[in-house]
Amino acid sequence: MSSYIRPRIPGASVFFTVRLSPCAGGSLVGHIDHLRSAVRLTHADHPFDIAAWVVLPDHIHAVWTLPVGDCDYSKRWSVIKARFSRQVTAVRRRPSHILRRERGIWQRRFWEHHLRTESDKADAIRYCLTNPVKHGLVTDPRDWPYSSIHRDIKNGRWAA
Repeated sequence: MSSYIRPRIPGASVFFTVRLSPCAGGSLVGHIDHLRSAVRLTHADHPFDIAAWVVLPDHIHAVWTLPVGDCDYSKRWSVIKARFSRQVTAVRRRPSHILRRERGIWQRRFWEHHLRTESDKADAIRYCLTNPVKHGLVTDPRDWPYSSIHRDIKNGRWAA
């Protein structure tokens, strides 16, 4: 079995990609209210700063900054995924899902990249917010409704 060793840097800024399982057959945007609720509740229980967030049909990109002294982003993702999964109809599960008490909605792992400089962070935020264009979902990132770009525009922090 693979062993994943993730950096443990308190207060770090981190870029994430979290994907649905290929067999999930659903869409995150189709359950956006459940996802928003899961994130809101988790954020209240385990605070973190959301620098950027975009939800696409089969994956999420996010840039978070953890609180000083805290490096447990894995727990936050675990809680978000579990809360979301409890709200969504289970898909056809493999025996390994049943054994692990999983609903088979999410890929088990997620991809993370620690951002070392402000330039890294700005690049990750830009990538996150322009990803719907890259996937051909819209021609302008401002047209994608499931993105923190709208918050940034409202607060004067987005320059296309």
